[in-house]
Amino acid sequence: MFKPRFTITSRINSALLEIERTRGFLEAAKLKEKWIKNMQSEALILESHHSTHIEGTQLTLSQAQRIIAGKTLNGIRRDDRRELLNYKEAMDFVSEHLGKKSEITEVSIKEIHKILVKDVRGGTLEPGTYRKIQNYVVNSVTRAIIYTPPPPSRVPQLMKEFTEWLNEDLNISPVLIAGISQYQFVDIHPFLDGNGRTARVLCTLILYENGYDFKKLFSLSEYYDKSRSQYYAAIQSVRKSGMNMTVWLEYFTEGLQHQLREVKTKGEKAIKKEVITEKAKKSNLNERQQRILLLLLDKNRASVEEIIQKFNFVRRSVQRDLAKFVELGMIREIAKSKTDPTKYYELL
Repeated sequence: MFKPRFTITSRINSALLEIERTRGFLEAAKLKEKWIKNMQSEALILESHHSTHIEGTQLTLSQAQRIIAGKTLNGIRRDDRRELLNYKEAMDFVSEHLGKKSEITEVSIKEIHKILVKDVRGGTLEPGTYRKIQNYVVNSVTRAIIYTPPPPSRVPQLMKEFTEWLNEDLNISPVLIAGISQYQFVDIHPFLDGNGRTARVLCTLILYENGYDFKKLFSLSEYYDKSRSQYYAAIQSVRKSGMNMTVWLEYFTEGLQHQLREVKTKGEKAIKKEVITEKAKKSNLNERQQRILLLLLDKNRASVEEIIQKFNFVRRSVQRDLAKFVELGMIREIAKSKTDPTKYYELL
């Protein structure tokens, strides 16, 4: 039977604690529905783009945004476009399972794979069918073999054991279950191709089913794609340590922690923006004054010189506006003295 080996280190514990705090923040925060929908749309594009980019698509983020928006682009590879749209469809598929705890079976995993490789590479990837030949993981630059998965004859039994474990009453955090599952699936490599993408969608499905959807505002694949060498090193660490998953789970939980920290920061800014906008209306602030406040929100802090440089406003007007904001209790002045040249202002 499949029994993963790992140690819950202080790094994993620390990451899990912050993940739980962010989960609580997102559940309690009074975020506008329009903001949530815009952020969900952005997160879906980021996840679809970065997950397929890891596997070799050559689309830019801008191209991915336009394709998902339904626009026709010239000069791009057909398979790149198809893989991107397939990934979005697979994410839409797992979104239907939000908060619906049910068994994750080999059938459901095969369904995810079918969606991901549909009409890709002339339909030669046998969607939803376990491989019947040996496959290899190779270095995309040197083409050297970096991992030889189990022989095809072992795949059905390994997948059976894996899904049986997945549906046990496991007394560990769903975040760890998702991380373990992502690794184990990649290790088995049950399909001819699309295993990395399937593993990442499966990870998302596990989080969603267990109430860890974080309002669908995050993208783990963005973290992997931007730290590609660490991502591969964390995966390879399991094999190098005799199948101990500790280092991988440290990387996985810290990746989720990092992405959710960004979501929380954006959420806090959105709430602050609403408060500032409301105060601006009540205080009858003009357009110049509102623009200065929004700049402070965006940058967290700014000096008089930075504001003038950004908007080309008159110095005296900027100084008068900042003094008014201080008086209204909207910002504070940070300075060592009245003539401090490093003086700046930040929102309260």
